[in-house]
Amino acid sequence: MESGGTAHSPARYQVRYLGLDVGSRRIGVAVSDELGLTAQPVMTLERRGSGPANRREDLRSLARLCRRFSVAGIVVGNPLHLSGETSPRAEKTQAFAAELGALTGLPIHMWDERLTTREAHQILYEAGHERQEHGKVVDQVAATLILQSFMDARGN
Repeated sequence: MESGGTAHSPARYQVRYLGLDVGSRRIGVAVSDELGLTAQPVMTLERRGSGPANRREDLRSLARLCRRFSVAGIVVGNPLHLSGETSPRAEKTQAFAAELGALTGLPIHMWDERLTTREAHQILYEAGHERQEHGKVVDQVAATLILQSFMDARGN
């Protein structure tokens, strides 16, 4: 029997996204739950360097995570200037995201990430984490905030 996307159709609700906070040294990774309602931190990928071979390895690692979590799309934080203008970092991130989309065949959603790292630091501070400890998890928290914001805006 063919599904029409009704409330009883399980396929409608099994949409997972991978959320990324792409930095020059680390990539924070988050994933949504099977219902597409909440985002959870997964890991921080330490970047291997800026060369093409290292970038390809980073892309392959992320592609493996996409398969592992059976995601339907990837949400990438877009580091715009506070004015909304595209920053040099945003251009690099957009190019990286395009390569990831080509490798995985998954849709890429660029999402405004302005102030998410600051918000992530504040959340960790309020949770009692010392500032020195933030580096280990701040990128994961930022990726979680980016992904959650995307899902909230979509009304999931």
